[in-house]
Amino acid sequence: MTECYDEMWGRSEVLRAPYRGFHDWFAQEDPKRLRAKQREAEEIFRLTGITFNVYGRAEAEERLIPFDIVPRIISGAEWARLSRGIEQRVRAINAFLHDIYHGQEIVKAGRVPQEMIARNDAFLPHMIGVRPPGGVYTHIVGIDLVCTGEGEFYVLEDNARTPSGVSYMLENRETMLQMFPELFSRNRVQPVQNYPANLRRSLAACVPPAAGGDPVVAVLTPGIFNSAYFEHAFLADQMGVELVEGHDLRVVDGRVAMRTTRGYTPIDVLYRRVDDEFLDPLNFNPESALGVPGIMDVYRAGGITIANAPGTGIADDKAVYSYMPEIVEFYTGERPLLPNVPTWRCSEPEALAHVLDNLADLVVKEVHGSGGYGMLVGPAATNKDLAAFRRKLKARPGNYIAQPTLSLSTVPIFSRTGLTPRHVDLRPFVLVSPEGIRITPGGLTRVALKKGSLVVNSSQGGGTKDTWVLED
Repeated sequence: MTECYDEMWGRSEVLRAPYRGFHDWFAQEDPKRLRAKQREAEEIFRLTGITFNVYGRAEAEERLIPFDIVPRIISGAEWARLSRGIEQRVRAINAFLHDIYHGQEIVKAGRVPQEMIARNDAFLPHMIGVRPPGGVYTHIVGIDLVCTGEGEFYVLEDNARTPSGVSYMLENRETMLQMFPELFSRNRVQPVQNYPANLRRSLAACVPPAAGGDPVVAVLTPGIFNSAYFEHAFLADQMGVELVEGHDLRVVDGRVAMRTTRGYTPIDVLYRRVDDEFLDPLNFNPESALGVPGIMDVYRAGGITIANAPGTGIADDKAVYSYMPEIVEFYTGERPLLPNVPTWRCSEPEALAHVLDNLADLVVKEVHGSGGYGMLVGPAATNKDLAAFRRKLKARPGNYIAQPTLSLSTVPIFSRTGLTPRHVDLRPFVLVSPEGIRITPGGLTRVALKKGSLVVNSSQGGGTKDTWVLED
């Protein structure tokens, strides 16, 4: 890898303009006070209950999300360029989803292979011919970005199914405002606190034909043992809507209704945080106790809006991701403003041979993987890890894609020795409705707290920090 780019100092050790206000403030601060503030932030997170569950052990382990008090700072001009690329990509994803469940024009044009759709586990035949209310498939989208240089951003992943992390973005900002109000008087930072109100408004704009005058919105959670339960409860509370589980809902007179003290009340828009497979035991997994029997039949009949729409997970598929440049160009008629990371599809023999020959230099991911699980970071892997992954690749090549190990940018974190660089990514959050596309300024910055690590996922030891977009 080449020398990595630092977002505070660039490559020339000259302080970049977005960080000047913060740097001047930091230089005047007592390190002891800042260490006390770091501990205070951890206590705030603990008292608020900002935790997540780590799976893969005998029992799920609940952990505190590590939070760093040094903000990541992006100029308004840079954010404006990013926003244009994000909006273009989200429009293309929605158009792609409509097309593959209707005419499949992109397949007929030879731009995406038929088997990439037909044999994809995330493709949902139940959605063929179904047009969601307002024509919106992905009401909430998270686009994962990485920076490699001044103004050089790449899309690392698309999260169109059930993107998570927005509650951490909001709590990070709230914590910083509470602890360092003087910083916000020195720096004109664009607000993020209106996200819950915007989410409620955006969801309410996607009402189904059967809706009444004042749309009823609810959040469907798998329950308290889900890794993102804090976020489900947080967003329901912030929007002022009900948080429900599958057993709280039933189909009544062709509508999905929730149990209340006054009987069952019909729901117009259900923001679901339950995967497709568990959404409806009558149509999908019959063993599921998390969903609502018959909800898909109500949905197809126009009796409820489900956000995000069932079947959107195919846009998260990392093999489909590799076709996103073609997808963007096909539906928008424009070249992508945000490039993909170069990707080898291991299902293709030549690509597989290249990956096997260069495994120690590449990052390999499962096409349906998330959270940093099931991936290999070649430069950090042991010989045993490499040998095990070779066997996996040969056994199921179509289950993997590979990418070069990018030289991710660094931003400073506050450590015992002062400011220390660590690698980061960024997940901006996008709301889509018939009224338009709204992108929250900034998003969730995830940071690899271990020196040299490129894995930023909280489940793999990463933390988060507040993301500032300045008013230019």
